[in-house]
Amino acid sequence: MPDHARSHRRLRRTTGAAGSAAALFALLLALSATVTARASGAPTDDPGEAIYRDGVLSSGAPLQALREGGLRMAGPAVACVNCHRRSGFGAKSGFTTIPPIAGTYLFHPSTLSGERPGMPYVESMRSDRAAYTDATLARAIRSGIDTQGQRLGYLMPRFALNDDDMAALLRYLKRLDPRPAPGVTGAALHFATITTPDADPVKRRATLDVLRHYFADKDAFPTNAAPPHLASDAPASAPRGWQLHVWELSGAASTWEAQLARHLAAEPVFAVISGLGGRNWAPVRAFCERARIPCLFPNVEVPDVRNDDFYSIYFSNGVLLEAGLIAADIARGDHGVAPQTVHEVYRVGDSGEAGAQALAAALRAWGFDVSRHALMPADRVVKALNGISKNDALVLWLRPADIATLGQAAPARTVYLSGMMGGLDHAPLPGGWRAVTHIAYPFDMPDRVRRRVDYMLDWAASRHIPIVDLQVQADTFLACVLLEEALGHVTGTYVRDYLVERIEDTLEQRVITGYYPRLTLAPGQRLASKGGYMVHFADTSGTRIVADGAWTVP
Repeated sequence: MPDHARSHRRLRRTTGAAGSAAALFALLLALSATVTARASGAPTDDPGEAIYRDGVLSSGAPLQALREGGLRMAGPAVACVNCHRRSGFGAKSGFTTIPPIAGTYLFHPSTLSGERPGMPYVESMRSDRAAYTDATLARAIRSGIDTQGQRLGYLMPRFALNDDDMAALLRYLKRLDPRPAPGVTGAALHFATITTPDADPVKRRATLDVLRHYFADKDAFPTNAAPPHLASDAPASAPRGWQLHVWELSGAASTWEAQLARHLAAEPVFAVISGLGGRNWAPVRAFCERARIPCLFPNVEVPDVRNDDFYSIYFSNGVLLEAGLIAADIARGDHGVAPQTVHEVYRVGDSGEAGAQALAAALRAWGFDVSRHALMPADRVVKALNGISKNDALVLWLRPADIATLGQAAPARTVYLSGMMGGLDHAPLPGGWRAVTHIAYPFDMPDRVRRRVDYMLDWAASRHIPIVDLQVQADTFLACVLLEEALGHVTGTYVRDYLVERIEDTLEQRVITGYYPRLTLAPGQRLASKGGYMVHFADTSGTRIVADGAWTVP
């Protein structure tokens, strides 16, 4: 939309103007494809929002647009959200800037002073544009002419909108507002963390230990929200501490959304950070999406990821990622002939049930025979192992207590184990199982992880925090660090959508990534780490593991 005339002048000098333009155009096409894939989300009753987010006119017809060079495009591919993002605050990458088009920025003269009341600083702001009116903005959208009579940049389409649809779009842009969200007060930023009743109590204490100490640090030493050269007396620029609210869920999962709504009404928060779930995170995810509140990096083994999600972000896909790694390994046939039958063993109501279901669906689609063995709480694991032949494959979705009861001899030549559930490199596999067992490992290898968690361990030791589950506690610490870094980029513009966008845009710049070799996000991606290893124990005892092959993204 408006303000593209100068925003694409300076492209990266390292590749040249033509190459940079092509790369940027490819990026925009990729973003439009993402939006197209997500356009099946819940419909909106606001015609302006439907135009902005989905590229759908009030009549239900697709939005039509003409790009420079005569290229005609329609529908989600030309939705405003592709470039200007859900917040309306635009984006900045290198020398390329997509300016903000939220009403506050459009209908006032653009300034970088940071002193205009009601206009917080965003990185994509411009300093050389007169204010738009309804008439000049409509001209910019339809004809590509800005407030100075200059042609807008070539990436800005010319949209075909009738007067009613134009009015609806302008009303929507005026409602995109940089005012601080609930949970932002003059002295503090309020955050919640959520625990479910089926969460492991030891991991729960470990998670809360890290969170409470990190928040105590931030509350004791608040930082200024805006860059020094833009700081002002405006409330958005004031230093703020952090305050943590622990929302403990109880009872049946069907009541969790209502409980969370009551918590939010009593304790408004800006975002939800970390937390701990058990088998079922779906009600929490549904609440966060419905309430439009960021839910950032919870410790969950079974993430609930939907195509139209925006606010829920996870480190990885948990046991569902492990299912993909195991399925790919079986399909490749790296360990000899294809198994006659793949037997899966899991306990009813535990996270492995979802992993087993995902693996069975993938393998059956490829023509494999799969048999699932569901154990009730009182059942012994040995019961499920009866009848398994050497030519079969066995997949264990079990906890350490069950793994320790396996006995000395594996019934199959090829065994797979969920690393997340089984204890990773501390899984208590009997010696006779180690030579034939391959572990799904959705993290980096331990020697590299140790170097990346050294600082966290020193931090925890100085605060006398016991380490009872390093992976969970390291992920919790990393979630807090990522939140702090994102808030540094938000620079006082405390809008929830903008916080999510800044995490999407800046996550890949993070060098110290804890248990993960690399973390990346983009619009439409909710899983920051996409792959993992298949590993095996190097010895008949001990914790040394060896990768079967390269890092794999299934």
